[in-house]
Amino acid sequence: MQTRVQVRFGSRVRQLRLAAEMTQEDLAHRCGLFRTYMSRIETGAANPTLTMIHALAGSLRVPVAALFEDDAAPKAPRRKATKA
Repeated sequence: MQTRVQVRFGSRVRQLRLAAEMTQEDLAHRCGLFRTYMSRIETGAANPTLTMIHALAGSLRVPVAALFEDDAAPKAPRRKATKA
């Protein structure tokens, strides 16, 4: 059963993962998880432990608190424009 907090948390993990330009498989590998479990976290179907929350934050290189923020995801790094 999904709860609202799990869905919001999963959405935030997805935002941060995409901002870091990682696939679910990349992030799962860094956390020592299966990609299917990462998918369940992002959809709110899983309820990760504190240990897993810490691993997610470390793998995303953000403070744990960033996983619970409601603001917009950080912007992806800008790429230098090439001269035409």
